[in-house]
Amino acid sequence: MNPTPENPDNEAVAEEDAAPPCVLSFNAAEPTGAAGTAADVASIVAMGAHALPVTTALLVRDTAEVFDQHVIDSEVVSEQARSVLEDMPTAAFKVGFLGSAEGVSAVAEVLSDYPDLPVVTHLGHLTWLDDEQQSSYLDALRELVLPQTTVLVGNHQVLTEFLLPDWDGSRPASARELAVEANKLGAAHVLVTGIQLPNGFIDNVLAGPQGPITGEKFERFEASFVGAGDTLSAALAALLGVGVELHEAVGEALTFLDQALDAGFQPGMGHVVPDRFFWALPADEEANPGEAGTGDELPPTNPRRMH
Repeated sequence: MNPTPENPDNEAVAEEDAAPPCVLSFNAAEPTGAAGTAADVASIVAMGAHALPVTTALLVRDTAEVFDQHVIDSEVVSEQARSVLEDMPTAAFKVGFLGSAEGVSAVAEVLSDYPDLPVVTHLGHLTWLDDEQQSSYLDALRELVLPQTTVLVGNHQVLTEFLLPDWDGSRPASARELAVEANKLGAAHVLVTGIQLPNGFIDNVLAGPQGPITGEKFERFEASFVGAGDTLSAALAALLGVGVELHEAVGEALTFLDQALDAGFQPGMGHVVPDRFFWALPADEEANPGEAGTGDELPPTNPRRMH
């Protein structure tokens, strides 16, 4: 006779066989594997979720710079997303580069059908777009995606230029000031990264319009990275998707990023790539305490080790 649903053994088997939460990522695909959908998939998987990557553009780039882009038709972006959303329950969204203002509109329409799911929006440098393309893209992002955003993630300089373009203060804008402006546009929180501190460290702050909520300070790396922002934002979306509370999820995502950067590697002639699987090193590579992947914590060293 088949076991009944109340059978404890049956419940344990069901729990063990349960699929991981799905996290849908809207982002560009690019051939280095350092950023975009590749970074999102690796980071989401590392957090214990299943990635649903929806491609919004194809970037032509190496590890140093972006040379060109080919935007995916907005209807195709929407069809990609809806095909998986109608098939698999989804727990969270990560929004990366969406290609064009039309792509932003298509993604915003999809998001509007899932108002109860957390949305983590990452804004990075868009240096490959001309001024007109940047302006229309950012205007669409402000109007359509930010009102649906749980956490807007970005470097301090990028978020200042985006949220406070006329800032002319004698000091850098604070995380709270950025959060106030983001909140006016509908975003509940900002996660501001790369706030420069005078002691060789950088600050990373989660803030709302009332002020800072949590954050982490890390030693400044003596290296330039590609894919760091995608790594952080995708990890955060995945953690929210698996049910971690926001303030805890931010701390875990920032720690994950710091360790991934610490274990970074330089596969080409450009920037360093975060190692999102530092924790999966074989046992024979974990002999030295403090090496990436061991879980041992030692005081920061300067400069950081690059593999």
